[in-house]
Amino acid sequence: MGFAEELVAAPRGRWLCFSAASGGRLPTLDVDVEEIVERVDPREIEALTDLNELELLARLADSADRAMYWQEPYEVDRALASPRVAPLLLPAARAIAAAPAARWWSSAVDLDAQVHVRMRPGGTPADRPVAEVLAEWRAGVVEDERRERPSDVTAPLSGCWWSSPAGDFITSTRARPAPLGLRLQEDGLGSEWAWCREVRSTRRPRVHEITGPEAWCELVERYPLEVTWSRRHDWWRVTGWAGRWLIPDWEAVAADHDAVHLTCAGYLTTAGRALPVGGARTMLAGWDPDQTCWLTDDLDIGEPVFWRGTPGDLATWAPADPDEPLPEPPAPPPRPRGRRWRALRARPGQSARYWKG
Repeated sequence: MGFAEELVAAPRGRWLCFSAASGGRLPTLDVDVEEIVERVDPREIEALTDLNELELLARLADSADRAMYWQEPYEVDRALASPRVAPLLLPAARAIAAAPAARWWSSAVDLDAQVHVRMRPGGTPADRPVAEVLAEWRAGVVEDERRERPSDVTAPLSGCWWSSPAGDFITSTRARPAPLGLRLQEDGLGSEWAWCREVRSTRRPRVHEITGPEAWCELVERYPLEVTWSRRHDWWRVTGWAGRWLIPDWEAVAADHDAVHLTCAGYLTTAGRALPVGGARTMLAGWDPDQTCWLTDDLDIGEPVFWRGTPGDLATWAPADPDEPLPEPPAPPPRPRGRRWRALRARPGQSARYWKG
């Protein structure tokens, strides 16, 4: 299966293709997605190959921003999953796969251009040894699995929904040209400012590259950690799978790897899918495209640089005046998109356990 076929087989890849083919124009609930795709001029599909890097990144960011793992997929996501729609998206997928501006989407971590992006005030998140943080993270997961929960998978319960090692870890993305973490965010909050720090490994790191579903499943199979009871209610709503769930045991992963990098192609073809690992399933959730999660203390972290920009437009981001007073954190903008738990659910690393009202 080629990259184009992998794109239309995955929810985030399908959204990318639909967003690119429709020019970013999302349908209302009473508009047929299949009809929109059928009406696109073939010449517009061919032109996708000529999109520049910022234009393609905008479509990628649009797909990541609409990822969710704590409730049912959007109506558009459900419509795009129809067996009738995937063949219609394949020409757009092939055009994107052939685009010169997307060639680096499969590339390994760029060790010379890594930047940590923080959208709230404060220092770097890693102010403790990584081994201590990992041990605490694993103990928390094990304890969470022991908590009593309804056996009915349809019960309106939510909790931890991410499979990333959320918490006090350094994460980074490449700067191309601005730090991609300013724009490529799952369910982004639309911030107009951020603190950016250069990240460099002090030695040649051992990096596991997540290039697609196989690489993610290989990591889970080699370092399995069961999270059925803490994830099943959320992830069943996303995928319909009511059985066992696994994620990587990040403490065990750190014994053999200094970092885990998710390529943009790996994100698009892996995130949001119930992927088989033995008789269980796993899901990549709570990651951003091109994100590297560092599992080592052997890092040089630069001084924070304050950046400003327009949400949704990476080209506008630039370092601000060093003497500029720091802003107060903005409130998330209201974005009604149907039935959501936005005001209640947690971001990765935050405690969240509540009943749906």
